Amino acid sequence: MAATLSANSSVLYREACYQREQQQLWSASASGNCLLLQKSASGLSSRKHNKKKINVRRDVRVEALWPDLSRPTSVDMEAINDGVELDQILARAQELSQPVLIDWMASWCRKCIYLKPKLEKMAAEYDTKIKFYYVDVNKVPQGLVKRGNISKMPTIQIWKDGEMKSEVIGGHKAWLVIEEVREMIKKFI
Repeated sequence: MAATLSANSSVLYREACYQREQQQLWSASASGNCLLLQKSASGLSSRKHNKKKINVRRDVRVEALWPDLSRPTSVDMEAINDGVELDQILARAQELSQPVLIDWMASWCRKCIYLKPKLEKMAAEYDTKIKFYYVDVNKVPQGLVKRGNISKMPTIQIWKDGEMKSEVIGGHKAWLVIEEVREMIKKFI
């Protein structure tokens, strides 16, 4: 990436000069886009003024701010396919004294589908503290669904010490559900 930036530094400089002339600054968004700062570093640009070419000294510095690539922005939730697998996950979590979050969802449930990527982003936030899983209730034995005591979807549960401790039933707006899940997680980590 650095080679690409250095090979195209004249393009970046021209863009920076153009942006300065337009009196616009780019701002870094939460997703970590590039940021253009106007600070001191010397460079020359030329422009035509009344049929004469005038060299103008510009003070511009271009900096690229990239997201922290050492931390994931999203973690794929692992599927639980049967009761035996759930038992193994709960036993492993109990050994580590770590809670487990399980999203009980269905592939036909629009709110479930909308909520899953938001939970995967949240999984990246709590990457070392809690493990996130999901169960598609239509693809697993109904005994597993009964074990979770699931009646509505999506249902997000925290399991700790081999048993279900708390749940959020997500029949309302996704951002509210995420906040409720966040509060629920804080109680158990």
